[in-house]
Amino acid sequence: MHGTASTVRAFLLVEAPGSWGVDALRDARMAGNPAAAELTELVRQARAYDVRVLLIRRHGRAEVASGPAASHVFAAYADPHRPWLESLLLDNRGDRLDVDVGALARGQSSGLIPTDEHLFLTCTHGRHDRCCAERGRPVAAALDRSHPDQAWEVSHIGGDRFAGNLLVLPDGLYYGRVEPESADRLASRHLAGHLDLAHLRGRCGYGFAVQSAEWFLRCELGVTARSAVTLLTRTQRAGLTTATFVLETGQWRVVVRRSQGPVQQLTCRASQRGPTPVHALVSIEPG
Repeated sequence: MHGTASTVRAFLLVEAPGSWGVDALRDARMAGNPAAAELTELVRQARAYDVRVLLIRRHGRAEVASGPAASHVFAAYADPHRPWLESLLLDNRGDRLDVDVGALARGQSSGLIPTDEHLFLTCTHGRHDRCCAERGRPVAAALDRSHPDQAWEVSHIGGDRFAGNLLVLPDGLYYGRVEPESADRLASRHLAGHLDLAHLRGRCGYGFAVQSAEWFLRCELGVTARSAVTLLTRTQRAGLTTATFVLETGQWRVVVRRSQGPVQQLTCRASQRGPTPVHALVSIEPG
């Protein structure tokens, strides 16, 4: 799974507790939601600035007929070294969703309120792909029990074949093939400052090859501390990517090779199989 996290750093999350259609942003039931009026314009701006807009909802809480009394909104910037999160709670008393999408895309404050919170976002977007519902909802239920304040369901985040998929913000860590039995441990270890390498797909602040290089290095050295590995340089030539990382023990150079992997079914609803890129380890050397 390594090297498969989406390469997006800026995220905008809007609470929408109703059902989501195939295209969540287009088809979601937002009636009565205080963020609904501004959402269409925000989506337009976000696409222009390459900001990822996602819908979120609490697990197992149905939408009331009049819509939610309030709507949580989060802005996250998944910088590999200095990630941050901002939040806002809108209510139906005339609050407006005012987000500076351009600033968010540049890694600057969106205008919301800074928070030290961590979010555990499980994809349960069954209308987009049934794998996400079948494998994601049990994970979302487990996290709702163990970490109710930080746990959310989220619309499509990519990599359906790796369901259950979990995105951790603001760090931008993508995890795949998470099971209910491992979800509590993964979340608890994250809050304690450690990664779960067995389920890690990658850090979205990096490109695919660097995601793989970090994973290979961490596995080789047995390093799970969340902030222990820092990218120093990256070069690419003739299908090879060389990434140099800094750790407390010194610098390490990792070389990976990109190639085409086996043809496989990429989503549960895919009618055809497709090729998948893979990254193989060439070398790990100090210096």
